[in-house]
Amino acid sequence: MEIGVRILLAFLLHQVARVGGQEDGGHEGCSPGFQVKHYQLAFTGSFQKGQALIQVEFDDCAGNEDVQFEVSDPSFFVDEDLNLVPRQDVLRSQPVLSIHGLSAHADDTAQVEVTGLPAQSPHTLRCVLGVGQTLPFRSKRSLLIPPMIVTENQRAPFPRKIGTSHVISTERLGSHIFRLTGPGADQDPKGLFTIDIDTGEVSVSRSLDREAIDSYQLEVSTTDFAGNLVEAPALLVITVIDQNDNRPIFKEQSYTGEVLEGSPKGTTVMAMTALDADDAGTDNAALRYNIVRQSPDKPSPSMFYIDAERGDIVTVISNKLLDRETLPTTTYELEIVAKDMAGSEVGLTGTATATITITDKNDHAPEFTRTLFEAHVFEGSSGVVVNLTVDDRDDPDTGAWRAIYSIIKGDPTLSFKIQTNPDNNEGMLSISKPLDYEAKAPHTLLIKVENEDALVPDVGYGPSSTATVHIAVLDVNEGPVFFPDPLIVSRMENIPIGSFVASLNTTDPDILQIQSIRYAVLRDPAGWLSVSPVTGTVNTSGSLDRESPYVHDNKYTAVFIATDNGSPPATGTGTLVIHLEDYNDNAPYVVPSIARVCEDAHDMNVAIVGGRDKDLAPNAAPFKIELGKQLGLDKTWKVTSVNSTHSQVMLLQPLKMANYQLPLLITDSGVPPLSNNTEIKVQVCVCKKNKMHCSSGPSHRASLPVLLATPLLVLLCL
Repeated sequence: MEIGVRILLAFLLHQVARVGGQEDGGHEGCSPGFQVKHYQLAFTGSFQKGQALIQVEFDDCAGNEDVQFEVSDPSFFVDEDLNLVPRQDVLRSQPVLSIHGLSAHADDTAQVEVTGLPAQSPHTLRCVLGVGQTLPFRSKRSLLIPPMIVTENQRAPFPRKIGTSHVISTERLGSHIFRLTGPGADQDPKGLFTIDIDTGEVSVSRSLDREAIDSYQLEVSTTDFAGNLVEAPALLVITVIDQNDNRPIFKEQSYTGEVLEGSPKGTTVMAMTALDADDAGTDNAALRYNIVRQSPDKPSPSMFYIDAERGDIVTVISNKLLDRETLPTTTYELEIVAKDMAGSEVGLTGTATATITITDKNDHAPEFTRTLFEAHVFEGSSGVVVNLTVDDRDDPDTGAWRAIYSIIKGDPTLSFKIQTNPDNNEGMLSISKPLDYEAKAPHTLLIKVENEDALVPDVGYGPSSTATVHIAVLDVNEGPVFFPDPLIVSRMENIPIGSFVASLNTTDPDILQIQSIRYAVLRDPAGWLSVSPVTGTVNTSGSLDRESPYVHDNKYTAVFIATDNGSPPATGTGTLVIHLEDYNDNAPYVVPSIARVCEDAHDMNVAIVGGRDKDLAPNAAPFKIELGKQLGLDKTWKVTSVNSTHSQVMLLQPLKMANYQLPLLITDSGVPPLSNNTEIKVQVCVCKKNKMHCSSGPSHRASLPVLLATPLLVLLCL
């Protein structure tokens, strides 16, 4: 049977004019149909779904529109780019495929020879060729797949056999095809593993990396030669075996830590951590830590120890030697090595540095550089008196070094304060209240210095943490002091010039000296006052006027100066406030001064006028407003009181268009009362369409008899 198959294949191959794409000759121009009639395709174990296998050459000499192709094996088709493509994964192919191309302009057939196919049994070949084809016989089978292992980083050559999947079958051995599917086979990463379709041997096709993927789960199934499933998919687990191909890597290249000085031996400083990408369950990732260098190596080259397995760095130096103030440096650098293979000689290593700072604790009390500080200041001065200096052996710019000063004795009046200079830790003693030589010449203070942080239990503040400050106060000539200041008095306005106003009083702070004081006016805005230089008596030199613009809220303010005869002379100033009482010295007046009315108005009311007075009550309102004492006014005009400040002006007869001067008399309520003869101008205008046309001529006296005969209507136009 195999001989017959070979003869048939030889016959088919004999017809090939060009193997792998050789064109037939003898035609000139375009010949509709396949331009290449015979093709050759190499079988590589399987054809993957969607894989372009070969490209055929077909031209119907009319643009290849609506060309349809039919392949003898329905597992294949020709796509729009004329590529032969599997519709599904093809594990077993016919040795010869025919492709039929058909369009309105061409009808042609080409053949594809598939080479490299495995040897076929007679039964299989009959199925492929369609000779005597029968349904496959199916018997009960059991698919047993042992797990497989692959060592990572294997070298060529590939592929390498890694195991065999076994089929236990009771009959019809050799009638199945093995198929391998899943990630690593027909799924990404594709092509890592392949299976022999006849024997079930599984091979790896290239080097693997366990750190990328440490195991693969695939499925092995079997089909008959027609593609029918014989054995359901069974799980195949391939485990990648680790090699020591990764060095330990520290999370950071440089680590920093701190340990407090005086810490007991065995104090944990910090932890070093390295990672190894190899298999954590093997020695390939079993790390051991070691300190290979300490810089500096004083006072001991082994001041620190690292736990080989955990990476914890601890102190091994005694607490007495771990003294920040006596160590050659406060910073130590360690070189740490992590080695895998549990620290064996063949292990790979990684390196990092650890910088350890010996931090300070407050084990030294601050001490004054002197037991006595002295200063001389002038009375009344301010600012820093003296700078207090201290020594502290602790770490600068820390709470164990920064000083806090306090006055514990000698300042009952709280005349002094102390602030710490942040730049040099000195105490700046300054005056918070002016010092008085006459009250107390010398001041003796007891000052204490402490740290921001508390001292450690076994250290305390001693006598050197206190100091005495002696401050001598120097006398200066101080100016006279007015009392009270301001001096407030009440006086009636318009009192006679030369009247007594007030007596200025001063004291001289320099009680230990005999000095005389002289007075003078420093500021007198209205020029109303004079002062006796010797006695300080203030009299009027002008008339006091409550209504003056220099008076505010009925108060007039003046400033005086007092000068002693010291060397040099000193001065002081004091303020005099005069509350001015009102006198009826201002006559009242009427507002408004102009009123307008329309000549055809039906309302005889002209205007409402009000009284004004610069004086205060009771020298102002109520006001009495009446017509002036002119003959005949009461025949034409009438004034009626509205309230205590306003009155109504009315016309008794109409007037023609003109300007009129109406005399009025207004009187206030003072004792004695003051009156004022005044006039208001009344304009009688012609009113049309809400516009007033008034006379620009001179005003007439409102008492002329000729005006009384003119019929007018007056309208109030205010």
